Amino acid sequence: MDFALELLKGIGRLFLHPLTYLFLLVSFFVGLSRVKRERQNFHVRVFDFILEAKYLFFPGIIIGLILSVVTVLLGVYVSIGTIVLVAVLTFIISGPWTFKWLSPSYTVGLAVLATLLIPADGFCEGFIQTWSAQAHNADLPSLTILMSLLVLAEGYLIWKFGAKGTSPAIVKSKRGQEIGAHYSQKLWVVPLFVLIPGSAITSVFPWWPVLSIDGTSFSLFFVPFAIGFYQRIQSMVPFKSIEFTGKRVLALGVGLTIITIAAIFYPPAAVAVVILAIIGREWIRLQQRRSDEKAPALFTKRTQGLVVLGIIPHSPAEKMGLKVGEVIIKVNGIAISEVHKFYEALQVNNRAFCKLEVIDENGEVRFTQRALYDNEHHELGILFVHNYTKRDSQAG
Repeated sequence: MDFALELLKGIGRLFLHPLTYLFLLVSFFVGLSRVKRERQNFHVRVFDFILEAKYLFFPGIIIGLILSVVTVLLGVYVSIGTIVLVAVLTFIISGPWTFKWLSPSYTVGLAVLATLLIPADGFCEGFIQTWSAQAHNADLPSLTILMSLLVLAEGYLIWKFGAKGTSPAIVKSKRGQEIGAHYSQKLWVVPLFVLIPGSAITSVFPWWPVLSIDGTSFSLFFVPFAIGFYQRIQSMVPFKSIEFTGKRVLALGVGLTIITIAAIFYPPAAVAVVILAIIGREWIRLQQRRSDEKAPALFTKRTQGLVVLGIIPHSPAEKMGLKVGEVIIKVNGIAISEVHKFYEALQVNNRAFCKLEVIDENGEVRFTQRALYDNEHHELGILFVHNYTKRDSQAG
């Protein structure tokens, strides 16, 4: 009964953590910034500004509850001072309003390294001195286990959810030409149950907790950890690039989890695990960026057809099954290679019917067709790279 009551209290503490509300605020600001860029590029909003907030707590809470089984069974112990340290580092590296550095390898990893620099008696006075002294005495194996589990969660989230709602954009290539790109910027809150100093729970099993902890009385804290992701893609279909990154991060998490076993029996090894995590995550990020920049741009002008850069949700294009990266070569039987030719060809049949000939991502030709209605998007909801400015000036 005491354990169940403490479980409910731990969930309640999630809403006392200031980062929970910071994450909501950052998500809304990032969403507003994205909408502003989309309107500048295409004169239309692609996704609602709440897109980033939509994925903030789900599926992160489900994953957090699953991983909490491991943290509670092992008896992962984190002091209030250590929680505050991770929160401060998360706040610092999340600015200005970016998710790029919010990998557990950085937030938790840097916290481990910071504990080595904090004086044994802490610094300043009052509660700051108390918290900093607690952070100095952090249980390194517990922090390393936390980091490894969260990196596993990061890899899975990127792999399965990172490609949802990628935002199209028009950017400049190294040669100064306009090309298309996609941005994925996600923030997931993954709350984990950890043990904190308290008197609510005593050792309920002879073998519990697995980790060595001074004292046997604890409380549960449902701590919200941030997992951020940012990636720009211009050389391949977004979901393929992002899935590949997710699998790499997942492999890193598996490796870190295996190596972390050494830190349980030899705590100084935790520092080596953290350094490996930071280097490994940074290598994955830089490798993706370099390979993407070196490869030929996918979303660019072609001699035959127009490549689909983006599709507005719930538009005729989405209902016709068009996908980002496919190439439209004919509209109503008319070959096209310019944006204005595409819209001219749509006027055939008085816009009552549309038939598209498309080259899919496998290089195969397929046909898609659909009746059009007056209340639907007049441009089918397809976004291309070129001539948005020119079309507007000609229309004016």
